[in-house]
Amino acid sequence: MNRPTIHASRLALAASFAFGAFAAPAFAQDAADAAPAADADTAAAESGITDGDAIVVIARKREERLLDVPIAITALGEAALDKMGANDLSGVQGAVPNVNLVQGRGSASSANFFIRGIGQPDALQTFDPAVGVYVDGVYMSRIQGALLNLFDVQRVEVLRGPQGTLYGKNTIGGAVNIVSKKPDLDRTLGEAAFTYGDYNETTAKGYVSLPVVPGSVALSVAALYDNRDGIVTDPTTGEKYNDRNNLSARAILRAQLSEGVEVLLSGDYTRQRNSLTLGYPTAPLVGFDYNATFTALTPFVIAPAATYGAYDYKATPSFHNGEGQRLDHWGVSGTVNVELGGPFSLTSITAYRKLRPDLYIDIDATAAQVGDVFVGIDQHQFSQELQLKLDADRLAGVFGLYYLNEKVTSHQEAYANDYLRYVGTPLDFIRYIDDDQNLDSYAAFGQLTYNLTDQLSLTAGLRYTRETKRYHRETTALLSSPVFPAVQVPSGFVFPDDLPAPYNALNEVTFDAWTPMASLSYKPSENIMVYASASRGFKSGGFNGRVNGLADVTLEVDGQTVVVPYFAPEKVWTYEAGAKGSWLNGKVTMSLAAFHSDYTDFQARVGGGNTGITGGSFPVINAGQLKIDGVEFEAMVRPSRPLTLSASVGYLDARYTEFKDGRRPPAFSCNPTGSKIVCKPAFAPPLTARLGADYTVPIGAATLSFGGDARFVDKQYLSVDNREGLMEDGYFLGNLYAQIDFDKFYVRGMVKNVTDSLYKTDGQEFSSVGNIQTVYYGDPRTWQVTVGVRF
Repeated sequence: MNRPTIHASRLALAASFAFGAFAAPAFAQDAADAAPAADADTAAAESGITDGDAIVVIARKREERLLDVPIAITALGEAALDKMGANDLSGVQGAVPNVNLVQGRGSASSANFFIRGIGQPDALQTFDPAVGVYVDGVYMSRIQGALLNLFDVQRVEVLRGPQGTLYGKNTIGGAVNIVSKKPDLDRTLGEAAFTYGDYNETTAKGYVSLPVVPGSVALSVAALYDNRDGIVTDPTTGEKYNDRNNLSARAILRAQLSEGVEVLLSGDYTRQRNSLTLGYPTAPLVGFDYNATFTALTPFVIAPAATYGAYDYKATPSFHNGEGQRLDHWGVSGTVNVELGGPFSLTSITAYRKLRPDLYIDIDATAAQVGDVFVGIDQHQFSQELQLKLDADRLAGVFGLYYLNEKVTSHQEAYANDYLRYVGTPLDFIRYIDDDQNLDSYAAFGQLTYNLTDQLSLTAGLRYTRETKRYHRETTALLSSPVFPAVQVPSGFVFPDDLPAPYNALNEVTFDAWTPMASLSYKPSENIMVYASASRGFKSGGFNGRVNGLADVTLEVDGQTVVVPYFAPEKVWTYEAGAKGSWLNGKVTMSLAAFHSDYTDFQARVGGGNTGITGGSFPVINAGQLKIDGVEFEAMVRPSRPLTLSASVGYLDARYTEFKDGRRPPAFSCNPTGSKIVCKPAFAPPLTARLGADYTVPIGAATLSFGGDARFVDKQYLSVDNREGLMEDGYFLGNLYAQIDFDKFYVRGMVKNVTDSLYKTDGQEFSSVGNIQTVYYGDPRTWQVTVGVRF
């Protein structure tokens, strides 16, 4: 079957799924009397499927029914997250169409976020995310520490498509809003739960909210302890890797100072102490043997691919002295909401965050020392946002100012004692890298919605962002022979750290962008809406923190060879049309969106050839242009009181229309024949789908609920270079749960990955050093039992 037929069949499947589901309500009007709206609302909130009557969101920085927001958005409530067993954000994976949200990049604390095929291809701190993560309005600048624990969350909102007006830079793919529970001013509320499961999983969490001054001041405190043995075993030692060891806490103080003034003070802390996170090698590791004068290289195989054959959660690292991964992440914020009188209100959000990960990563995932690194990061950020909100009879919106200052310093060490030889004698190699980056980002924005009639609304917005990055990098490589110390490297030999200015000097670059949006929405009835929108987003440019040679920053422009130490921002225009509806008092809810995106200046970190240590290894290029088309569908149907059915489908056609490589020598090309672009964008599966069901029945004084879901993720590449081993062929996952609720107590059992599917979630492509091509796998089948109490 040829490729166009495959795409056509996938599109037909997505379209027929959506059309059939939207047609269903027309035939359901004569059905039996609907359940009470409150019951339907409860079912929708628990299912996590979009339901405008049940869920209020802040996607446009003001509270609105989800049904009234002309954006492709999924809201997952607390009950839905519990039924998915989502301890952190990675638990949302598979629940939202065209969204990839997994642990990634060889680190227990790092997130790999892609929405509609747009994400961050490299985890290093000098590369910015393409999906913004916000906790109670506070932006998280780094993907390290972004896999936030979900222990006091009211809901998670996933906004798909560029959010360049209200959220700004680095939301070119979308945004993830995490909304915490506000302390209750009048009642004491709480919950405690304990979970035990496979691989000796032990999770304990607690939440309590109590009024300090009833009606005026309340305090909430939440904490989570999450521990699980490693799922990967080293057959040579029995050591366990890919474990969980997390401790998180948050406190929120809420004060209603007067009828129109509310203050929220929040503080949170996360501590992680993990072993290594190991992947599996998919290609043989290759080293180089220098001749006596260092003028020629002879390749040799260091280690084979697939060290232990077909993958079975076995791997052997080269670290054996207790090296692991540590993270400390904390922050404080203050939010002030003031009613100014009339239609105006003001919100101020002030925040400071501190992130400190110290990560040992065995990138090559073998006993050989080739791609072994230590990365220590010290990051802190200060942000201030002011929002002036308007809510008049026919006009509503928000105007704002935003400032972010971020400082990131890092110390890195790369170890590669098995990579190089001198006339057959092993050479010791270590590289030290110290760099720091400072960012000042300023923005002004505004967005207004005008109700032209009771049914027709026009929304328009514009944001201006200006930011300055200052970057300094120092690197030193040490090469020696432990056997023949007298061996001298010729003075003419070019080491990767011999970088001319400006890379060993303080560098500064400024980017700015205008990001407008406009949408038109029409509501033929209160609970049905159709809309069309156009929006622009951008992801910031920056400096390549992996530069080891001059070839990495040498570019040919108009026939001239120049050194360009930074890469430019990415930009996207997205055009979207959608519809949302709720019928039969909320028993049926659906949403459908279709979009087209023009994506330019894609930032590609590609391989530069397996070149020893002479440089030209890790170029970052604004490679070209993509076009991305897609369809997204979500539905919740409750045909009877006890049964809830849910479904979602995402279709994605992402393709390069240009992939150019101006580096000299070329780093990589998606166009080797000169006539056809052969690469596919990474993390852009053509089809994602989910079907879920929940059934609830009373049993005496208790209530029994059980259900599950089935998820499908299509074929996708896990690297920009489309390496054969860094590809997932597509997989199905099934999850089941059962829960019995008494008055205040509940017991829940869950099995994840019921069929024990083997599937890849992420990849590391560092073919320039040792031909490293490593994949990471999702969890095998696991079970857990939870006992909890609510009060």
